[in-house]
Amino acid sequence: MTQLTQLSQLQSYERSLLRSRLSLTRSDRPRVFTLAGREWDLFDEVFAPVYSPSTTVALELLGLNGVDTEAGSGSFLEIGCGAGVIAVTAALAGYDRVVAADINPSAVENTAVNAERHGVTGRLQSFHSDLFSGLREQERFDTVFWSSNYVMGPESYEYKSVHERAYVDTGYQAHRRFLEQSVHWTAPGGRVLLHFSDRGDTEALYRIADACGRELETVASRRVREGEYGEDMVEHMLIEIRPLAA
Repeated sequence: MTQLTQLSQLQSYERSLLRSRLSLTRSDRPRVFTLAGREWDLFDEVFAPVYSPSTTVALELLGLNGVDTEAGSGSFLEIGCGAGVIAVTAALAGYDRVVAADINPSAVENTAVNAERHGVTGRLQSFHSDLFSGLREQERFDTVFWSSNYVMGPESYEYKSVHERAYVDTGYQAHRRFLEQSVHWTAPGGRVLLHFSDRGDTEALYRIADACGRELETVASRRVREGEYGEDMVEHMLIEIRPLAA
């Protein structure tokens, strides 16, 4: 790894942590926000989609960006549900069973409130889980999805809050676990989908996938202008994860 690459990663990681802190304290942080044509409650300590395009892009990549969308069926597991926008929208779009998991207890509660707001409590369950740790052993899903914390932080960094975990993955430890474990939670014919971006370390992701015996394929992508003043063009990718063919 070159010194320039190391500096770029350090700046990205520090900038992401700064964004995490600012998004919790800024005076215009809403209690209710509008996204994808619907209103959503936002709890304290939960990732705020209004300050990042990632949730909107994830909906587009999944084909869930229309209010009247009917894009899915079967079961849908979302890892890292945050305020619940994607999970609730998946339920509204036709998935008959949606499970929404987050390591942040406030996000779990926030998702449950938004499920009630939009009338999908009968089809959506939210629960506290570190990736797949809270799932029942026998559960399987037609779609497993994670819009990941794709910015890599130093493995030695100690999180100052659970909110920082939505922005940075230290040493890509969570990504490694997701690549290793996710394919075991799919039903026959099911898919594992990862929302990643080139603000993350794509080369490292592929190295980890190879070490885990996983094949990655980008099935959709979008280039989006990001930053407080729209100064960065960032490519977002929807990556399918499969066991490496024998």
